[in-house]
Amino acid sequence: MSSDTKHRVFVTRNIPDAGLEIVQAACETEVWTEPLPPSRELLLEKISGCHGVLSLLTEAVDAEFFDAAGDQLAVVSNYAVGFNNIDVAEATRRGIRVGHTPNVLTDATADMAFTLLITAARRIVEAADHVRAGEWKTWEPRGHIGLDLCGKTIGIVGMGRIGFAMAKRCYGGWGMQVLYHDQYTNEAANTELGARQVDLDTLLAESDFVSVHVDLNDTTSGMFNSEAFGKMKPTAVFINSARGPLHVSADLHGALSSGEIFAAGLDVTDPEPPAADDPLLSLPNCVVVPHIASATISSRNGMAEIAANNLLAGLAGEPLPCWVNPEVGEDNGDNQTPDR
Repeated sequence: MSSDTKHRVFVTRNIPDAGLEIVQAACETEVWTEPLPPSRELLLEKISGCHGVLSLLTEAVDAEFFDAAGDQLAVVSNYAVGFNNIDVAEATRRGIRVGHTPNVLTDATADMAFTLLITAARRIVEAADHVRAGEWKTWEPRGHIGLDLCGKTIGIVGMGRIGFAMAKRCYGGWGMQVLYHDQYTNEAANTELGARQVDLDTLLAESDFVSVHVDLNDTTSGMFNSEAFGKMKPTAVFINSARGPLHVSADLHGALSSGEIFAAGLDVTDPEPPAADDPLLSLPNCVVVPHIASATISSRNGMAEIAANNLLAGLAGEPLPCWVNPEVGEDNGDNQTPDR
């Protein structure tokens, strides 16, 4: 490839200009601008011959994907913190760099998790719908009674960056006791928040609110099922702002509709988006929003910039600023391993 020939890249969705303009200035760029992701067939056609792809979680980046792109593919830059849509082992085997966008959306995601918690606990959506329907006739002494937050117990499943940020809000703002379940001990949580690391059963039994912040993998998929919900308090609120498949939708519906738990707040669903007739959407005690935890100006722009810089670094054969598989290429002290 001559020095004056630009690398060819495909951007699978219309990301913010903060990153898109960086890519377009440096590369021969095609951007998919339709509101829905490209079909699988069209995606494989579009990436053929590309040197780099800037992807989203909606794209399955697997062996078929790599075959369709061709041997010249050097980098896949994921516009997301997670990368469970990418077969990282296969990418590594082929010498393809993989990037993601951690850190910039920690606070935004923690804010959303807490927003869902207080919204579900205080029955905000149900009450607002009551007003919009013209059913508010007078002040009701027994109407729309929710749960208190101050002094309660928050159970964090996955005490990584986002889990810690969520716990910090609950502890500092509402004086909650913090329990957490994680394969690693978080010393900052222990010392700064007085958190207690416990097994999952203890967390489920003792927590008033359960917020999940783990990665999606073979061991965590479906971890919140009928058995898990059965161990929670009948006044418990379940929050998932991580990945939809972490909970079993049918089991969550059963727990909510039977009163086994009090309420749930979801930023993610399985499948995503849910069908219009998904039973969860009909429940007054289930708040569902369309995967908007990172939807702030600074977070989305920051993600776009990181994704763009990862892409350009990979095209140049340089270490990615946020590198999922640094074992590809020359490893050095600046390479980053995946953030939790």
